[in-house]
Amino acid sequence: IASLSGKLGAALPALDQAGNSLVDALRTDTRNVYAGAITLTQPLYMGGKIRAYNKITKYAEELAQEQHHGGMQEVIMSTDQAYWQVVSLAHKKKLAEGYLKLLQKLDSDVDKMIAEGVATKADGLSIKVKVNEAEMTLTKVTDGLSLARMLLCQLCGLDLSTPVMLTDEQKEDLAPTTPENGAIDINNVYATRPEVRSLELATQIYKQKVNVTRSEYLPSIALMGSYMATNPSVFNSFEKKFKGMWNVGVMVSVPIWHWGEGIYKVKAAKSEARIAQYQLDDAKEKIELQVNQSAFQVNEAAKKLTMAEKNLEKANENLRYATLGFEEGVIPASNVLEAHTAWLSAQSEKIDAQIDVKLTEIYLRKATGELTIDN
Repeated sequence: IASLSGKLGAALPALDQAGNSLVDALRTDTRNVYAGAITLTQPLYMGGKIRAYNKITKYAEELAQEQHHGGMQEVIMSTDQAYWQVVSLAHKKKLAEGYLKLLQKLDSDVDKMIAEGVATKADGLSIKVKVNEAEMTLTKVTDGLSLARMLLCQLCGLDLSTPVMLTDEQKEDLAPTTPENGAIDINNVYATRPEVRSLELATQIYKQKVNVTRSEYLPSIALMGSYMATNPSVFNSFEKKFKGMWNVGVMVSVPIWHWGEGIYKVKAAKSEARIAQYQLDDAKEKIELQVNQSAFQVNEAAKKLTMAEKNLEKANENLRYATLGFEEGVIPASNVLEAHTAWLSAQSEKIDAQIDVKLTEIYLRKATGELTIDN
Protein backbone atom coordinates (compact mmCIF):
# COMPACT_ATOMS: atom_id res chain seq x y z
CA ILE A 1 0.00 0.00 0.00
CA ALA A 2 2.81 2.36 0.84
CA SER A 3 4.47 1.66 -2.49
CA LEU A 4 1.13 2.23 -4.35
CA SER A 5 0.61 5.56 -2.61
CA GLY A 6 4.07 6.59 -3.56
CA LYS A 7 3.44 5.77 -7.20
CA LEU A 8 0.13 7.72 -7.25
CA GLY A 9 1.80 10.71 -5.65
CA ALA A 10 4.47 10.67 -8.31
CA ALA A 11 1.81 10.39 -11.11
CA LEU A 12 -0.46 13.24 -9.89
CA PRO A 13 1.63 16.08 -11.34
CA ALA A 14 1.64 14.37 -14.72
CA LEU A 15 -2.14 13.85 -14.56
CA ASP A 16 -2.70 17.46 -13.48
CA GLN A 17 -0.60 18.73 -16.38
CA ALA A 18 -2.54 16.52 -18.83
CA GLY A 19 -5.86 17.79 -17.47
CA ASN A 20 -4.81 21.39 -17.78
CA SER A 21 -3.70 20.87 -21.38
CA LEU A 22 -7.06 19.25 -22.16
CA VAL A 23 -8.95 22.18 -20.62
CA ASP A 24 -6.86 24.63 -22.63
CA ALA A 25 -7.57 22.68 -25.81
CA LEU A 26 -11.34 22.78 -25.19
CA ARG A 27 -11.42 26.53 -24.32
CA THR A 28 -13.04 28.65 -27.15
CA ASP A 29 -11.72 32.12 -28.07
CA THR A 30 -14.77 34.39 -28.04
CA ARG A 31 -12.89 37.60 -27.62
CA ASN A 32 -12.91 38.32 -31.38
CA VAL A 33 -16.02 37.16 -33.24
CA TYR A 34 -16.74 38.20 -36.85
CA ALA A 35 -20.04 37.72 -38.62
CA GLY A 36 -21.40 38.67 -42.05
CA ALA A 37 -24.66 38.12 -43.91
CA ILE A 38 -26.07 38.73 -47.38
CA THR A 39 -29.83 38.78 -47.90
CA LEU A 40 -31.67 38.88 -51.22
CA THR A 41 -35.39 39.56 -51.53
CA GLN A 42 -37.43 39.04 -54.68
CA PRO A 43 -40.97 40.45 -54.43
CA LEU A 44 -43.60 38.14 -55.86
CA TYR A 45 -46.75 40.09 -55.06
CA MET A 46 -46.88 43.53 -53.41
CA GLY A 47 -50.57 44.29 -53.68
CA GLY A 48 -50.25 45.65 -57.23
CA LYS A 49 -47.70 48.32 -56.24
CA ILE A 50 -44.97 47.16 -58.65
CA ARG A 51 -47.25 47.16 -61.69
CA ALA A 52 -48.66 50.57 -60.71
CA TYR A 53 -45.19 52.08 -60.37
CA ASN A 54 -44.18 50.68 -63.76
CA LYS A 55 -47.21 52.34 -65.35
CA ILE A 56 -46.52 55.60 -63.52
CA THR A 57 -42.96 55.60 -64.86
CA LYS A 58 -44.21 55.03 -68.40
CA TYR A 59 -46.82 57.79 -68.10
CA ALA A 60 -44.26 60.18 -66.60
CA GLU A 61 -41.94 59.63 -69.55
CA GLU A 62 -44.74 60.31 -72.03
CA LEU A 63 -45.76 63.37 -69.99
CA ALA A 64 -42.23 64.78 -70.27
CA GLN A 65 -42.34 64.28 -74.04
CA GLU A 66 -45.69 66.08 -74.31
CA GLN A 67 -44.43 68.96 -72.19
CA HIS A 68 -41.40 69.22 -74.47
CA HIS A 69 -43.74 69.25 -77.46
CA GLY A 70 -45.84 71.99 -75.88
CA GLY A 71 -42.74 74.06 -75.12
CA MET A 72 -41.61 73.63 -78.71
CA GLN A 73 -44.93 74.98 -79.98
CA GLU A 74 -44.59 78.04 -77.75
CA VAL A 75 -41.11 78.72 -79.13
CA ILE A 76 -42.34 78.32 -82.71
CA MET A 77 -45.26 80.68 -82.14
CA SER A 78 -43.06 83.30 -80.47
CA THR A 79 -40.57 83.08 -83.34
CA ASP A 80 -43.34 83.40 -85.94
CA GLN A 81 -44.74 86.45 -84.15
CA ALA A 82 -41.31 88.10 -84.08
CA TYR A 83 -40.77 87.16 -87.75
CA TRP A 84 -43.96 88.82 -88.95
CA GLN A 85 -43.33 91.80 -86.69
CA VAL A 86 -40.05 92.37 -88.54
CA VAL A 87 -41.80 91.93 -91.90
CA SER A 88 -44.52 94.40 -90.90
CA LEU A 89 -42.07 97.06 -89.76
CA ALA A 90 -39.90 96.54 -92.84
CA HIS A 91 -42.87 97.21 -95.13
CA LYS A 92 -43.93 100.18 -93.03
CA LYS A 93 -40.42 101.56 -93.28
CA LYS A 94 -40.64 101.37 -97.08
CA LEU A 95 -44.04 103.04 -96.84
CA ALA A 96 -42.67 105.81 -94.62
CA GLU A 97 -39.79 106.37 -97.03
CA GLY A 98 -42.18 106.58 -99.99
CA TYR A 99 -44.48 108.92 -98.10
CA LEU A 100 -41.55 111.17 -97.19
CA LYS A 101 -40.47 111.33 -100.82
CA LEU A 102 -43.98 112.35 -101.88
CA LEU A 103 -44.07 115.12 -99.30
CA GLN A 104 -40.60 116.31 -100.21
CA LYS A 105 -41.62 116.50 -103.87
CA LEU A 106 -44.79 118.34 -102.89
CA ASP A 107 -42.75 120.70 -100.72
CA SER A 108 -40.45 121.44 -103.63
CA ASP A 109 -43.39 122.08 -105.93
CA VAL A 110 -45.04 124.43 -103.43
CA ASP A 111 -41.82 126.37 -102.97
CA LYS A 112 -41.74 126.94 -106.75
CA MET A 113 -45.41 127.95 -106.72
CA ILE A 114 -44.76 130.38 -103.87
CA ALA A 115 -41.96 131.90 -105.90
CA GLU A 116 -44.37 132.28 -108.83
CA GLY A 117 -46.99 133.81 -106.55
CA VAL A 118 -49.64 131.10 -107.07
CA ALA A 119 -49.32 129.65 -103.53
CA THR A 120 -49.12 131.15 -100.08
CA LYS A 121 -46.45 130.78 -97.43
CA ALA A 122 -49.06 129.17 -95.19
CA ASP A 123 -49.35 126.34 -97.68
CA GLY A 124 -45.58 125.92 -97.65
CA LEU A 125 -45.41 125.90 -93.85
CA SER A 126 -48.18 123.32 -93.49
CA ILE A 127 -46.39 121.03 -95.93
CA LYS A 128 -43.06 121.48 -94.16
CA VAL A 129 -44.75 120.47 -90.89
CA LYS A 130 -45.96 117.28 -92.58
CA VAL A 131 -42.44 116.65 -93.89
CA ASN A 132 -41.04 116.91 -90.36
CA GLU A 133 -43.71 114.55 -89.05
CA ALA A 134 -42.89 112.06 -91.83
CA GLU A 135 -39.19 112.21 -90.95
CA MET A 136 -40.00 111.57 -87.28
CA THR A 137 -42.27 108.65 -88.23
CA LEU A 138 -39.50 107.16 -90.39
CA THR A 139 -37.05 107.43 -87.49
CA LYS A 140 -39.44 105.66 -85.11
CA VAL A 141 -40.13 102.88 -87.61
CA THR A 142 -36.40 102.41 -88.25
CA ASP A 143 -35.66 102.14 -84.53
CA GLY A 144 -38.58 99.74 -84.01
CA LEU A 145 -37.35 97.59 -86.89
CA SER A 146 -33.89 97.37 -85.37
CA LEU A 147 -35.32 96.25 -82.02
CA ALA A 148 -37.61 93.73 -83.73
CA ARG A 149 -34.61 92.22 -85.55
CA MET A 150 -32.77 91.91 -82.23
CA LEU A 151 -35.75 90.10 -80.69
CA LEU A 152 -35.90 87.69 -83.62
CA CYS A 153 -32.16 87.01 -83.32
CA GLN A 154 -32.56 86.40 -79.59
CA LEU A 155 -35.36 83.88 -80.15
CA CYS A 156 -33.33 82.13 -82.86
CA GLY A 157 -30.24 81.90 -80.66
CA LEU A 158 -28.22 84.33 -82.81
CA ASP A 159 -26.09 87.25 -81.80
CA LEU A 160 -28.18 90.41 -81.47
CA SER A 161 -26.01 92.21 -84.00
CA THR A 162 -26.38 89.50 -86.65
CA PRO A 163 -27.64 91.02 -89.93
CA VAL A 164 -30.92 89.32 -90.80
CA MET A 165 -32.76 89.71 -94.10
CA LEU A 166 -36.10 87.90 -94.33
CA THR A 167 -37.65 86.55 -97.52
CA ASP A 168 -41.07 88.15 -96.96
CA GLU A 169 -39.38 91.40 -96.07
CA GLN A 170 -38.12 91.77 -99.65
CA LYS A 171 -41.48 91.12 -101.31
CA GLU A 172 -43.48 94.01 -102.69
CA ASP A 173 -46.76 92.41 -101.58
CA LEU A 174 -47.21 89.78 -98.88
CA ALA A 175 -50.01 88.08 -100.84
CA PRO A 176 -51.47 86.14 -97.89
CA THR A 177 -52.90 82.72 -98.56
CA THR A 178 -56.62 82.17 -98.54
CA PRO A 179 -57.60 80.48 -95.28
CA GLU A 180 -59.31 77.12 -95.49
CA ASN A 181 -62.86 77.14 -94.19
CA GLY A 182 -63.12 73.40 -93.72
CA ALA A 183 -64.73 71.91 -90.64
CA ILE A 184 -62.43 71.28 -87.70
CA ASP A 185 -62.60 67.86 -86.05
CA ILE A 186 -62.49 68.69 -82.36
CA ASN A 187 -61.61 65.09 -81.42
CA ASN A 188 -58.56 65.31 -83.66
CA VAL A 189 -57.66 68.55 -81.90
CA TYR A 190 -57.85 66.80 -78.52
CA ALA A 191 -55.56 64.07 -79.85
CA THR A 192 -52.93 66.54 -81.10
CA ARG A 193 -52.95 69.22 -78.41
CA PRO A 194 -50.07 68.50 -75.98
CA GLU A 195 -51.98 70.15 -73.12
CA VAL A 196 -54.84 67.65 -73.40
CA ARG A 197 -52.48 64.72 -73.73
CA SER A 198 -50.52 65.93 -70.69
CA LEU A 199 -53.69 66.16 -68.58
CA GLU A 200 -54.78 62.71 -69.77
CA LEU A 201 -51.43 61.27 -68.68
CA ALA A 202 -51.68 63.11 -65.36
CA THR A 203 -55.13 61.58 -64.84
CA GLN A 204 -53.73 58.10 -65.50
CA ILE A 205 -50.89 58.75 -63.06
CA TYR A 206 -53.33 59.74 -60.31
CA LYS A 207 -55.38 56.61 -60.99
CA GLN A 208 -52.28 54.48 -60.52
CA LYS A 209 -51.51 56.35 -57.30
CA VAL A 210 -54.83 55.03 -56.03
CA ASN A 211 -53.56 51.50 -56.65
CA VAL A 212 -50.29 52.33 -54.89
CA THR A 213 -52.15 53.63 -51.83
CA ARG A 214 -54.43 50.59 -51.79
CA SER A 215 -51.46 48.19 -52.08
CA GLU A 216 -50.11 49.37 -48.71
CA TYR A 217 -53.05 47.64 -47.03
CA LEU A 218 -53.01 44.42 -49.07
CA PRO A 219 -50.98 41.23 -48.43
CA SER A 220 -47.50 41.02 -49.91
CA ILE A 221 -45.42 37.96 -50.78
CA ALA A 222 -41.67 37.88 -51.32
CA LEU A 223 -39.06 35.17 -51.92
CA MET A 224 -36.05 35.53 -49.59
CA GLY A 225 -32.57 34.01 -49.66
CA SER A 226 -29.62 34.72 -47.37
CA TYR A 227 -26.13 33.51 -46.57
CA MET A 228 -24.61 34.01 -43.09
CA ALA A 229 -20.98 33.34 -42.15
CA THR A 230 -19.14 33.64 -38.80
CA ASN A 231 -15.60 33.45 -37.56
CA PRO A 232 -15.13 31.30 -35.46
CA SER A 233 -17.40 28.91 -37.32
CA VAL A 234 -20.80 28.10 -35.85
CA PHE A 235 -20.21 24.49 -36.79
CA ASN A 236 -16.79 24.22 -35.21
CA SER A 237 -16.10 26.91 -32.65
CA PHE A 238 -12.49 25.75 -32.31
CA GLU A 239 -11.74 26.61 -35.96
CA LYS A 240 -10.94 30.25 -36.70
CA LYS A 241 -12.29 30.30 -40.28
CA PHE A 242 -15.32 31.85 -41.97
CA LYS A 243 -18.01 29.26 -42.48
CA GLY A 244 -21.72 29.80 -42.90
CA MET A 245 -25.08 28.52 -44.06
CA TRP A 246 -27.77 29.24 -46.71
CA ASN A 247 -31.36 30.15 -45.86
CA VAL A 248 -34.21 30.18 -48.39
CA GLY A 249 -37.81 30.97 -47.61
CA VAL A 250 -41.02 32.83 -48.47
CA MET A 251 -42.14 35.90 -46.55
CA VAL A 252 -45.82 36.76 -46.34
CA SER A 253 -46.92 40.07 -44.85
CA VAL A 254 -50.59 40.60 -44.04
CA PRO A 255 -51.72 43.93 -42.51
CA ILE A 256 -54.22 43.33 -39.73
CA TRP A 257 -54.58 46.86 -38.41
CA HIS A 258 -55.19 50.45 -39.62
CA TRP A 259 -57.96 49.42 -42.02
CA GLY A 260 -59.85 52.62 -41.29
CA GLU A 261 -56.82 54.75 -42.08
CA GLY A 262 -56.33 52.82 -45.33
CA ILE A 263 -59.89 53.53 -46.45
CA TYR A 264 -59.44 57.26 -45.87
CA LYS A 265 -56.12 57.34 -47.74
CA VAL A 266 -57.63 55.47 -50.71
CA LYS A 267 -60.57 57.89 -50.77
CA ALA A 268 -58.15 60.84 -50.74
CA ALA A 269 -56.23 59.35 -53.67
CA LYS A 270 -59.47 58.80 -55.58
CA SER A 271 -60.43 62.42 -54.94
CA GLU A 272 -57.15 63.59 -56.47
CA ALA A 273 -57.82 61.41 -59.50
CA ARG A 274 -61.31 62.92 -59.90
CA ILE A 275 -59.84 66.43 -59.64
CA ALA A 276 -57.41 65.61 -62.45
CA GLN A 277 -60.33 64.33 -64.55
CA TYR A 278 -62.30 67.52 -63.92
CA GLN A 279 -59.28 69.60 -64.97
CA LEU A 280 -59.06 67.57 -68.18
CA ASP A 281 -62.74 68.14 -68.97
CA ASP A 282 -62.40 71.86 -68.25
CA ALA A 283 -59.32 72.09 -70.48
CA LYS A 284 -61.19 70.41 -73.34
CA GLU A 285 -64.02 72.95 -73.09
CA LYS A 286 -61.57 75.86 -73.10
CA ILE A 287 -59.67 74.40 -76.05
CA GLU A 288 -62.88 74.00 -78.03
CA LEU A 289 -63.70 77.64 -77.32
CA GLN A 290 -60.19 78.69 -78.31
CA VAL A 291 -60.39 76.79 -81.59
CA ASN A 292 -63.72 78.43 -82.46
CA GLN A 293 -62.38 81.87 -81.59
CA SER A 294 -59.28 81.32 -83.70
CA ALA A 295 -61.39 80.18 -86.65
CA PHE A 296 -63.56 83.30 -86.36
CA GLN A 297 -60.46 85.48 -86.17
CA VAL A 298 -59.09 83.93 -89.38
CA ASN A 299 -62.32 84.70 -91.23
CA GLU A 300 -62.48 88.19 -89.73
CA ALA A 301 -58.86 88.92 -90.75
CA ALA A 302 -59.62 87.84 -94.32
CA LYS A 303 -62.62 90.21 -94.44
CA LYS A 304 -60.56 93.07 -93.03
CA LEU A 305 -57.92 92.49 -95.68
CA THR A 306 -60.55 92.67 -98.43
CA MET A 307 -61.87 95.94 -97.02
CA ALA A 308 -58.36 97.34 -96.64
CA GLU A 309 -57.57 96.58 -100.28
CA LYS A 310 -60.75 98.34 -101.42
CA ASN A 311 -59.94 101.35 -99.23
CA LEU A 312 -56.45 101.47 -100.69
CA GLU A 313 -57.84 101.55 -104.22
CA LYS A 314 -60.03 104.51 -103.30
CA ALA A 315 -57.14 106.24 -101.52
CA ASN A 316 -54.90 105.82 -104.58
CA GLU A 317 -57.58 107.29 -106.82
CA ASN A 318 -58.23 110.14 -104.42
CA LEU A 319 -54.51 110.95 -104.24
CA ARG A 320 -54.20 110.90 -108.01
CA TYR A 321 -57.11 113.34 -108.45
CA ALA A 322 -55.85 115.60 -105.66
CA THR A 323 -52.34 115.73 -107.13
CA LEU A 324 -53.65 116.56 -110.64
CA GLY A 325 -56.01 119.19 -109.25
CA PHE A 326 -53.25 120.78 -107.21
CA GLU A 327 -50.95 120.88 -110.22
CA GLU A 328 -53.73 122.55 -112.20
CA GLY A 329 -54.33 125.02 -109.39
CA VAL A 330 -57.94 124.06 -108.71
CA ILE A 331 -57.37 122.20 -105.42
CA PRO A 332 -55.66 123.79 -102.38
CA ALA A 333 -52.61 122.27 -100.68
CA SER A 334 -54.67 121.29 -97.62
CA ASN A 335 -56.75 118.90 -99.69
CA VAL A 336 -53.60 117.36 -101.14
CA LEU A 337 -52.23 116.81 -97.64
CA GLU A 338 -55.47 115.16 -96.59
CA ALA A 339 -55.25 112.87 -99.62
CA HIS A 340 -51.67 111.95 -98.71
CA THR A 341 -52.67 111.24 -95.13
CA ALA A 342 -55.59 109.04 -96.25
CA TRP A 343 -53.29 107.17 -98.65
CA LEU A 344 -50.73 106.57 -95.89
CA SER A 345 -53.44 105.32 -93.54
CA ALA A 346 -54.85 102.96 -96.20
CA GLN A 347 -51.42 101.55 -96.99
CA SER A 348 -50.67 101.00 -93.30
CA GLU A 349 -54.05 99.31 -92.73
CA LYS A 350 -53.40 96.98 -95.65
CA ILE A 351 -50.02 95.95 -94.20
CA ASP A 352 -51.60 95.39 -90.79
CA ALA A 353 -54.40 93.33 -92.36
CA GLN A 354 -51.93 91.16 -94.26
CA ILE A 355 -49.86 90.53 -91.14
CA ASP A 356 -53.05 89.86 -89.16
CA VAL A 357 -54.03 87.16 -91.65
CA LYS A 358 -50.65 85.50 -91.22
CA LEU A 359 -50.80 85.67 -87.42
CA THR A 360 -54.38 84.40 -87.15
CA GLU A 361 -53.42 81.41 -89.27
CA ILE A 362 -50.57 80.73 -86.84
CA TYR A 363 -52.91 81.06 -83.86
CA LEU A 364 -55.36 78.64 -85.47
CA ARG A 365 -52.64 76.05 -86.08
CA LYS A 366 -51.54 76.50 -82.47
CA ALA A 367 -55.10 76.05 -81.24
CA THR A 368 -55.55 72.87 -83.30
CA GLY A 369 -52.17 71.47 -82.25
CA GLU A 370 -50.78 71.53 -85.79
CA LEU A 371 -48.07 74.14 -85.21
CA THR A 372 -44.81 72.34 -85.92
CA ILE A 373 -41.45 73.18 -87.45
CA ASP A 374 -42.55 71.73 -90.80
CA ASN A 375 -45.61 74.00 -91.26
